[in-house]
Amino acid sequence: MLNNYTDFFTLAHPEAFYIDGQWVLPTGDKRLEVIYPANEQVIARVPEASVADINKAVNAARRAFEFGPWARMTYAERGAKLLQVAEIMKRRAGEFSKSWTAEMGCAVSLAGPGGFAPFGLFSYYGSLALNGKFEEVRPQSRGNGVGIVVKEPVGVVAAITPWNAPASLSCKIIAPALAAGCSVILKPAPETPLFAWQIAECLEEAGIPPGVFNFVPAGREVGDHLVRHPDVDKVSLIGSTAAGRHIASVCGDRLARVSLELGGKSPAVILDDIDPEQVVPNLIPHFTINAGQMCAGLTRIIVPEHRHDEFAEAISAGLKALKVGDPLDPQTAYGPIAMKRQYDKVMGYVQQGKSEGARLITGGGRPSDLDIGYFVAPTLFSGTNDMVIAREEIFGPVAVLIKHKGEEDAIRIGNDTAYGLNGAVYTSDPERAYRVCRQIRAGNMTHNTWTYDPNFPFGGFKHSGIGRDGGPEGLASYQETKVVFMADAPKSISG
Repeated sequence: MLNNYTDFFTLAHPEAFYIDGQWVLPTGDKRLEVIYPANEQVIARVPEASVADINKAVNAARRAFEFGPWARMTYAERGAKLLQVAEIMKRRAGEFSKSWTAEMGCAVSLAGPGGFAPFGLFSYYGSLALNGKFEEVRPQSRGNGVGIVVKEPVGVVAAITPWNAPASLSCKIIAPALAAGCSVILKPAPETPLFAWQIAECLEEAGIPPGVFNFVPAGREVGDHLVRHPDVDKVSLIGSTAAGRHIASVCGDRLARVSLELGGKSPAVILDDIDPEQVVPNLIPHFTINAGQMCAGLTRIIVPEHRHDEFAEAISAGLKALKVGDPLDPQTAYGPIAMKRQYDKVMGYVQQGKSEGARLITGGGRPSDLDIGYFVAPTLFSGTNDMVIAREEIFGPVAVLIKHKGEEDAIRIGNDTAYGLNGAVYTSDPERAYRVCRQIRAGNMTHNTWTYDPNFPFGGFKHSGIGRDGGPEGLASYQETKVVFMADAPKSISG
């Protein structure tokens, strides 16, 4: 078992923040504790940022954006630099994997390579910036002049990032924001701050100019000061819907740009022409992965009424076969819930399901062989879509089996939710799959499995967020569009 993060990896400057291209000691003496959830032991105590540290970071980012070289480089120049970052991160991929396991208990079977490959995001956006076209000449509709449509950086970006996949999800913001020419202040979740030191070390080694990237690990009250800071042009949050509502209201009040990737209660719609043995291996991982702590998990399993028991038995058998336990064991399917607060929340929902009349098919508590750590057995209920466990995001390895009476009814149930992040349709008929996918109100849909690809836009409808990350759409999220009208385009711009 892990007793100190230094048993796993080391940090060059664990007592300092990275601000304005330097390792800067904090202004206060508060500390954040990192707890290894598999044994409930404190493995790190790192400095916690104060309001003064936040101000220092924002001021550095503002100066870098207004006066530094980064925003004035060409996209190609920035792209080349991000590809350097990607190579450095790839070289250190093992360290990112270890920090994911140490900070929140992610099983090593999932954590490699590099914790959902943050280096891949820098590689993708580096290549996009290097090879993309960000100036377009169009003829004016009146007269003989032209309009030149250009893409410019949005400015200073506050990245508020979560604890469930900290390095990867943070780089979903950092990489496209830097590619666009923005300056970034990263505020990681207070429970999982260690990876931020690793990212800063990589960017420092690559020679990213001072002030372009800064990080300030802090609690939520101090983080709120960052969201409200008038010199922050855009706030990007990956987190809960409750946090998204708050940040959206703050940004709306001061007309700051905002992107929100929020929660989900995603449907797995199973139609009547496919058998359990084709479904179960491609379904179970997608609500138990990372102990169910993934916003896009397929946690509402909508099955044909006349085949309910058949699927219940097959899914239950698959869940019972999962190995839950030590995250460091390569055979472990998933480890613990990341923290006691979330563990108590998941267990509360399990009790809620029982009390509101859902039938517990399997799981429903702590695995019998694990008396230390925040472990939850894989849990399957049978219930109805109006139950709390089918309406609210649990963020644990818990799913609900819901009956449908046919394709139209399945679509109705799939859409009967406040969320709209993800979903899947299981059927042997690709035409039918596409038809149903198009009718589910969600930002991402998959046929017969669950897919995430950073080359494509990711985000949700309804309460699942605003905006998209991934793909060219993710880069566009950190760009402003400007039009320059001229009689003729400069020779340096090709139409």
